Amino acid sequence: MIGAGSRLDNLVQIGHNVVLGRCCIIVAQAAIAGSTILEDFVQVGGQAALDGHLKIGRGARIGAQAGVMRDVPSGVEVAGSPAQPKREFFRQVATLMRLARRQE
Repeated sequence: MIGAGSRLDNLVQIGHNVVLGRCCIIVAQAAIAGSTILEDFVQVGGQAALDGHLKIGRGARIGAQAGVMRDVPSGVEVAGSPAQPKREFFRQVATLMRLARRQE
Protein backbone atom coordinates (compact mmCIF):
# COMPACT_ATOMS: atom_id res chain seq x y z
CA MET A 1 0.00 0.00 0.00
CA ILE A 2 1.38 3.41 -0.97
CA GLY A 3 0.01 6.46 0.84
CA ALA A 4 -1.28 9.60 -0.84
CA GLY A 5 1.41 12.05 -1.91
CA SER A 6 4.26 9.56 -1.65
CA ARG A 7 6.97 9.76 -4.31
CA LEU A 8 9.10 6.88 -5.61
CA ASP A 9 12.19 7.48 -7.75
CA ASN A 10 13.57 5.12 -10.37
CA LEU A 11 15.00 1.67 -9.51
CA VAL A 12 13.22 1.52 -6.13
CA GLN A 13 12.35 -1.97 -4.90
CA ILE A 14 9.33 -2.42 -2.63
CA GLY A 15 8.79 -5.87 -1.08
CA HIS A 16 5.52 -7.68 -0.33
CA ASN A 17 3.17 -6.30 2.37
CA VAL A 18 5.12 -3.03 2.66
CA VAL A 19 3.04 -0.08 3.83
CA LEU A 20 4.13 3.46 2.93
CA GLY A 21 2.42 6.29 4.78
CA ARG A 22 1.43 9.63 3.33
CA CYS A 23 4.03 11.87 1.67
CA CYS A 24 6.98 9.46 1.90
CA ILE A 25 9.95 9.98 -0.41
CA ILE A 26 12.00 6.98 -1.59
CA VAL A 27 14.83 7.70 -4.05
CA ALA A 28 17.36 6.06 -6.39
CA GLN A 29 18.01 2.36 -5.91
CA ALA A 30 16.55 2.14 -2.41
CA ALA A 31 15.14 -1.24 -1.36
CA ILE A 32 12.54 -2.07 1.27
CA ALA A 33 12.10 -5.71 2.28
CA GLY A 34 8.72 -7.30 2.95
CA SER A 35 6.29 -6.38 5.72
CA THR A 36 8.07 -3.15 6.65
CA ILE A 37 5.93 -0.17 7.68
CA LEU A 38 6.97 3.40 6.93
CA GLU A 39 4.81 5.93 8.71
CA ASP A 40 3.94 9.35 7.23
CA PHE A 41 6.65 11.74 5.94
CA VAL A 42 9.56 9.26 5.95
CA GLN A 43 12.51 10.04 3.64
CA VAL A 44 14.79 7.27 2.32
CA GLY A 45 18.06 8.24 0.59
CA GLY A 46 19.60 6.62 -2.46
CA GLN A 47 20.89 3.04 -2.27
CA ALA A 48 19.56 2.61 1.27
CA ALA A 49 18.29 -0.82 2.25
CA LEU A 50 15.68 -1.63 4.89
CA ASP A 51 15.36 -5.11 6.34
CA GLY A 52 11.96 -6.80 6.60
CA HIS A 53 9.38 -6.55 9.38
CA LEU A 54 10.57 -3.11 10.59
CA LYS A 55 8.67 -0.02 11.68
CA ILE A 56 10.06 3.33 10.57
CA GLY A 57 8.50 6.16 12.58
CA ARG A 58 6.83 9.31 11.34
CA GLY A 59 9.26 11.83 9.85
CA ALA A 60 12.32 9.57 10.13
CA ARG A 61 15.14 10.18 7.66
CA ILE A 62 17.29 7.34 6.30
CA GLY A 63 20.62 8.48 4.83
CA ALA A 64 22.03 7.35 1.49
CA GLN A 65 23.57 3.86 1.51
CA ALA A 66 22.29 3.18 5.03
CA GLY A 67 21.66 -0.40 6.06
CA VAL A 68 18.63 -0.37 8.37
CA MET A 69 18.27 -3.55 10.44
CA ARG A 70 16.26 -2.23 13.41
CA ASP A 71 13.17 -0.09 13.93
CA VAL A 72 13.74 3.67 13.61
CA PRO A 73 11.79 5.91 16.01
CA SER A 74 9.82 8.93 14.81
CA GLY A 75 11.87 11.96 13.77
CA VAL A 76 15.25 10.22 14.01
CA GLU A 77 17.91 10.59 11.29
CA VAL A 78 20.11 7.54 10.67
CA ALA A 79 23.13 6.89 8.46
CA GLY A 80 25.73 4.19 7.86
CA SER A 81 25.65 0.44 7.78
CA PRO A 82 24.49 -0.76 10.16
CA ALA A 83 22.32 2.32 10.49
CA GLN A 84 22.82 4.42 13.61
CA PRO A 85 21.92 7.97 14.64
CA LYS A 86 23.44 10.36 12.11
CA ARG A 87 25.50 12.32 14.63
CA GLU A 88 27.16 9.15 15.99
CA PHE A 89 27.92 7.91 12.47
CA PHE A 90 29.68 11.12 11.44
CA ARG A 91 31.56 11.27 14.75
CA GLN A 92 32.94 7.79 13.99
CA VAL A 93 33.93 8.83 10.47
CA ALA A 94 35.76 11.89 11.82
CA THR A 95 37.60 9.74 14.38
CA LEU A 96 38.72 7.30 11.70
CA MET A 97 40.00 10.16 9.55
CA ARG A 98 42.01 11.57 12.47
CA LEU A 99 43.51 8.15 13.17
CA ALA A 100 44.44 7.72 9.50
CA ARG A 101 46.25 11.09 9.48
CA ARG A 102 48.29 10.07 12.54
CA GLN A 103 49.53 7.01 10.67
CA GLU A 104 51.05 9.08 7.87
